[in-house]
Amino acid sequence: MNRMKLTFLLIPAFFLCSCSVFMAAHQPDKKNLNFLKPGVHQSVVREELGRPVWSGEENGFQVDLFKFIQGYSKEAKVGRVLFHGVADLLTLGIWEIAGTPIELMESGTDTSLRITYDQSLRIQEVEIHQKGKINVIDPGNP
Repeated sequence: MNRMKLTFLLIPAFFLCSCSVFMAAHQPDKKNLNFLKPGVHQSVVREELGRPVWSGEENGFQVDLFKFIQGYSKEAKVGRVLFHGVADLLTLGIWEIAGTPIELMESGTDTSLRITYDQSLRIQEVEIHQKGKINVIDPGNP
């Protein structure tokens, strides 16, 4: 009888033991933004980031707006998967009570980029908006 009770406890634990692991493995990837430097051509930007959500002219300069979720590096994702997996095994799935909400809350950072180009469509200025903060990359601040 004890074996049957243990089986009934382990089966739900087995199914619970994968939510945070799965979510951590499928978080968005981190986009490399290091290439966004003054002088880079618009075609390179669009090749790396895809289509802008808006493109137009402001004050005589071409401007592109991009929006995406800035995710996590491969190393960070692997570390999170391993941590959740070990925590699940050590707690027989009880870790999911904390692990799943953690992964829901830590699902990347809303990011928007406002890129201004000069007359030859080369980056003049980049504004990176994340968590209510704005970082500016321009020729005076490479």
